[in-house]
Amino acid sequence: MPGLVSCLGDLIVTGILILFSDHVQSEIWTNEVSDVQYGGLGSRVTLTCGGAHGGSPVEWRFNGSSVPAGQTHKGSLTLLNTTHSMEGNYSCHDERGTLLQSIKLRLGHPPHFVRVSCRVPNHMNIYCSWVQTKTTHLPTIYTTSYSVNKAREVDPCKQEDIGVNECMITNPPFWTSKVLVNITEINPLGSNSTIIQIDVHELLKPDPPEDVRVLQVEGQPTQLLVQWSCPSSWPAKILPAFPLTFSLRYRPIGSSYWSTLETEENTSLKIMDALVGHLHQIQIRAQDALINHSQWSEWSHVVEARPWIQPWEEPTEELLDFSFPFFNLSFPVRTTDKSPDSSLHQNGSLGLMILLGLFAAVMVAVLLTIIALLR
Repeated sequence: MPGLVSCLGDLIVTGILILFSDHVQSEIWTNEVSDVQYGGLGSRVTLTCGGAHGGSPVEWRFNGSSVPAGQTHKGSLTLLNTTHSMEGNYSCHDERGTLLQSIKLRLGHPPHFVRVSCRVPNHMNIYCSWVQTKTTHLPTIYTTSYSVNKAREVDPCKQEDIGVNECMITNPPFWTSKVLVNITEINPLGSNSTIIQIDVHELLKPDPPEDVRVLQVEGQPTQLLVQWSCPSSWPAKILPAFPLTFSLRYRPIGSSYWSTLETEENTSLKIMDALVGHLHQIQIRAQDALINHSQWSEWSHVVEARPWIQPWEEPTEELLDFSFPFFNLSFPVRTTDKSPDSSLHQNGSLGLMILLGLFAAVMVAVLLTIIALLR
């Protein structure tokens, strides 16, 4: 590639930038249609009056005010050590004040290197984005491409949305993991390319699992059934060829320690040692099952659930009627469904009747004694 900084191609290290620079040497670039002229900040910029004839005198004005004659020469205006304050509308006029040409001056910097990062959510797409390392203050466009294994064939990295600094590589070859990505920044003052080499397998990082659900297991106070779906960015059609491994972590609320479980291909797991009666937090993540040096996804959002709890049964009340020769008494006695068997109940009632009978006899004897004394 013309202008590419020389490098040892066979010793390219993943992630090292190969810097390519192709600056246009002219200090200004003119758009003749709109009469917009671009120049570099801190440089020398010359404006030429296109309507002037021969050596006829020309008057220059900046935003309507006259420019000192010392800055003009043979119909041209020269600006030294330009700053943003010099941006604006310039116009040149003849001796009678007739407008010959108007020029809008914009100042900025030539293109610089960009900071590139790429993500690989599945085996079908690579997304690369970039940010400027130096603001140019000028209209800028980007051309994006990639190549595989230092091949001469270059394919486009597709930019779907204008103004969004992201491009997409579709269906990269699986048989190689090394890809060169080229992002070229272009503005009216030149162009500059940034090339990085990425390892697709090392960057492979699925999106988190989706639709995580946690269900109670009837009659099991220490179990929870966790179910989820594969990330939508990992299409079902590639699962047979590229299965996922899942990791589940859980803890009772209030604990700082997580317990973990793993499964391949399945999209459900049963927690067997949940803390009885406690609310638990559960999360899932995913990884490519075949490329063990790929990355785990981020954890899914937290789902909270409590294991099954034995329902509480309301106690019932019934009246037991006890009749005696001396008294007719009724006592409310609280009983539950788990009361003793009927024989034990009858024995207890008989003992109670005997005691009450003895108490009544004593009371009658006392009463008779009192009556006898009163006589």
